[in-house]
Amino acid sequence: MKMITRFSWSGLVLLLTLAGNLLFAQQVPDPKVYDAVQWRLIGPFRGGRADGVTGVNGSDKTYYFASTGGGIWKTTNAGQTWKSVSDGFFGGSMGAVAVAESDTSIVYAGGGEKTVRGNVSFGYGMWKSTDAGKTWSQAGLEKSRFISRLRIHPTNPDVVYAAVLGDIFQPTEMRGVYKTTDGGKNWEKILYTNEQAGAVDLILDPNNPETIYATTWEIKRTPYSLESGGPGSKMFKSTDGGKNWEELSAKETFPQGVLGIMGITVSPKNSNRLYAIIENDNGGVFTSKDAGQTWEKVNEDRSLRQRAWYYSRIYADTQDEETVYVLNVSYHKSTDGGKTFKGANAPHGDHHDLWIDPANNQRMIIADDGGAQVSEDGGANWTTYMNQPTSQFYRVTTDNSFPYRIYGAQQDNSTVRIRHRNDGGAITEDDWQPTAGGESGWIAPDPLDNDIVFGGSYGGLLTWENHRNGTSRTVNVWPDNPMGHGAEGMKYRFQWNFPIFFSPHNPKLLYTTSNQFHRSTDYGQSWEVFSPDLTRNDKSKLGPSGGPITKDNTSVEYYATIFTAAESPLKQGVIWAGSDDGLVHVTTDNGVTWQNVTPKDMPEWLQINSIEASPFDAGEAYFAATGYKMGNYQPYLYKTTDYGKTWTKIVSGIDPEHFTRVVRADPVKRGMLYAGTETAMYYSKDDGASWHSLQLNLPIVPITDLTIKENNLIAATQGRSFWIIDDLTVLHQAEPGIENKAFHLYKPQDSYRMDGMKRSSLTNGTNRPGGVLVYYFLKEKPADELKIEFFNDKNERIRWFSTKGVNGDTLKVKPGAGEFNWNLRVENAEGFDGLIMWAANLRGPKVVPGTYKVKMTVDGQAQEQIFKVLADPRYESTQAELEEQFAFLMAVRDKITETHQTIKLIRAYRSELDSLSTKPDNLDQIKAEMQEIEETLYQTKNRSGQDPLNYPIRLNNKLAHLSSVVGNGDYKPTDQSEAVRKELTEQIDVQLARFRKLEREQISRLLNIEEMKTKLEIKK
Repeated sequence: MKMITRFSWSGLVLLLTLAGNLLFAQQVPDPKVYDAVQWRLIGPFRGGRADGVTGVNGSDKTYYFASTGGGIWKTTNAGQTWKSVSDGFFGGSMGAVAVAESDTSIVYAGGGEKTVRGNVSFGYGMWKSTDAGKTWSQAGLEKSRFISRLRIHPTNPDVVYAAVLGDIFQPTEMRGVYKTTDGGKNWEKILYTNEQAGAVDLILDPNNPETIYATTWEIKRTPYSLESGGPGSKMFKSTDGGKNWEELSAKETFPQGVLGIMGITVSPKNSNRLYAIIENDNGGVFTSKDAGQTWEKVNEDRSLRQRAWYYSRIYADTQDEETVYVLNVSYHKSTDGGKTFKGANAPHGDHHDLWIDPANNQRMIIADDGGAQVSEDGGANWTTYMNQPTSQFYRVTTDNSFPYRIYGAQQDNSTVRIRHRNDGGAITEDDWQPTAGGESGWIAPDPLDNDIVFGGSYGGLLTWENHRNGTSRTVNVWPDNPMGHGAEGMKYRFQWNFPIFFSPHNPKLLYTTSNQFHRSTDYGQSWEVFSPDLTRNDKSKLGPSGGPITKDNTSVEYYATIFTAAESPLKQGVIWAGSDDGLVHVTTDNGVTWQNVTPKDMPEWLQINSIEASPFDAGEAYFAATGYKMGNYQPYLYKTTDYGKTWTKIVSGIDPEHFTRVVRADPVKRGMLYAGTETAMYYSKDDGASWHSLQLNLPIVPITDLTIKENNLIAATQGRSFWIIDDLTVLHQAEPGIENKAFHLYKPQDSYRMDGMKRSSLTNGTNRPGGVLVYYFLKEKPADELKIEFFNDKNERIRWFSTKGVNGDTLKVKPGAGEFNWNLRVENAEGFDGLIMWAANLRGPKVVPGTYKVKMTVDGQAQEQIFKVLADPRYESTQAELEEQFAFLMAVRDKITETHQTIKLIRAYRSELDSLSTKPDNLDQIKAEMQEIEETLYQTKNRSGQDPLNYPIRLNNKLAHLSSVVGNGDYKPTDQSEAVRKELTEQIDVQLARFRKLEREQISRLLNIEEMKTKLEIKK
């Protein structure tokens, strides 16, 4: 019977789609072939904003803090060092962290900060750990966005209350107080006012956990405004664990009129004693002596309630009913029930949370704009915030120094420039310094003189700093201080984060942008406006920010500004501009005319966050946009190849909630793009047609900007400082199918002749190791041997490593992607057991600049790659001078090896002669001469490192000292160094000749010296 098959268009489409997906998948390298390439934390170790803190009852050294952008951190030594405990599980902004009193191994953390400033980031719901932060699991409220408080029942850790602020960018019913009774498996909303008001503060009565106080806050942030206060702002009390609530803000003695943010606390010494800090036209510190039924204002000092939305936290002392703390720019302490306060500051200032030990009010931890600090003496002294790599950066750029420096503006702190590597073991405070501008701006190093740096900040501030002589100058385009005013009256609207950059074609041409474009060729002495208003200029969005109670005009909400800009590196006068209100413009004639080239299919009002002018085609550009401040978390990436006439949206493969902040094009590999999002890093090898994860070991953190320098990818993060991938060439070379090979050797990146060590640290940035990084992929563990060998341009092997061991050094490998670091040094001089020298070393010299080859052999199969060793640009030495240095150091090395081999032979011969059953008549004479030779070559009395101060060093030490002298830096040997080398070598050779004669004429007649040399691996 003949089967009849019905033709199906849908089936054909499905088959074609699957085939296309399969073909596409085959074009993507398996991440396991390149995942030995890792992100490296540069630093700086200078804390960024923290929003939640807690100590641990019964443990006076353990604390946690919730960082904004950087996850959850823990110390077990009272703040001396901190370690992220959320990495590998979650990240992003965290608003609250709490430890169960009844079981301190149980920790809850809530995502999303309460300090809802202009660069605020949301979180990813609730997380729970049952092993004190070692591991975590999701614990619900995934779409809550912002959680501002967590309270755990004192005797039942499964009962938890969460103050959910909700999505501050759009109305949502997921606001209010939530409760779980099963450890986060299920949550019930137990308090709600409206879709614009979330719960902001929450406290359980320390003497009765069924009594709960909560405040709600009507808060809304848009791209152009911040509104704090409204009918949804209220205060509540429950006496039955949240089943029923009484509105305390409706009490007659409570402040009347519009309420904003409110903080509430209960004295542990007296449950009837409440304190509150209230945003209101008649606001201030209020107290209740009857558990909230009546209220009295006791203090209206503006310093306690200034900029209320950012602070408004209040804390009752755990031991004294009359002592209360209020947090603001300073933290304030009252010992008379709030009538008077005395201000103080932790090391940073701008304080956001406080935890006081219930059993010891001298032990506390505070959160501020510099992270978290611990005090063990009631605030008289605090630990440092210079040990937390949680800095928030807006933008990143580099200079042309060597090693190049990374620049960025740290929120709540200064701008900074930091070396990306050094010759030591870590990136320390010695490697970074403040630079021009302020906490929010772009930075532009002078291309002709990297010690002159331009930087911006809010209010249109634009400064330059001369690091060489310590001078600075302010060169604002229009120095009209706008502080406190809205954008409507500004001549030029400069955003908090306005662009500043030099032309890639004219190193004296500096650009900056307001709502118009400005340029200067005289270091800001004068500015030319060369564009019309390139924004929508919607007057309804240009008013003062804040209200209805407190205004907040810092220019962070200034809208209708040019938010990002770039000039084509290929064609002068092709300039791109993107506004924060959703417009893209381009000029191809140096600003004479401008075209609005905004993509037609793009939603209105998106913020154009970054523009990238292509390094390969003047008409090609990319941009990243976001609408997250309108509650739109979708990614938006676009590219054009025709000066913006047409655009293609390129977001395939990016998570639909990973809103995009930045896109960059690789300057070497065409079609290779990198994108930083709120939640993850991505890359594309097909010009944006598809995107893939480049997260590797990078923490989950907002990536605010990217830049590429010397095949390094540098990321600015909003909460985890600067990170870098040291070798993008591996990603360039990674192709599908490598995972099926027995092994693959990548071509190493050309490497500078520079030292450096890579060490992990809790207080310093990680350095790049010196030398060359060799990457490979190994499918399986070698059955016999894996060798890595290095050859010079004469094909002479100069160094090699093996899994079977070479000179006691065994190469360790495992299947998968691997990295091997060769420090560019040849074999060390030979030493011997017990060797002690002063100011000398056995280290082999670095090879000279030139072309080299690496060869990797796995079970007899070999692959080779060529790479170059580059001269260290810090030195002016010629190639000939470096070769002269190398020859000198090799001569020293080889003579030291020969000397030490002789000493080893003397000791071996002495031992063997002493063991002879029949002692020859000349034994004492032979031993005496050997001893005289040995003691001339080496100080045998030295037994400890300081002994050379007592027993003078001998010839070997003196010669080896020249390795330290001549090997210091990249210079040819001094004339006197060469003279000393010859003199010492001649003296050593006299002793070596004596020994060889003694060996030849007498010792060889008594011992089998060739066999002994073989055992000692002494080469002829």
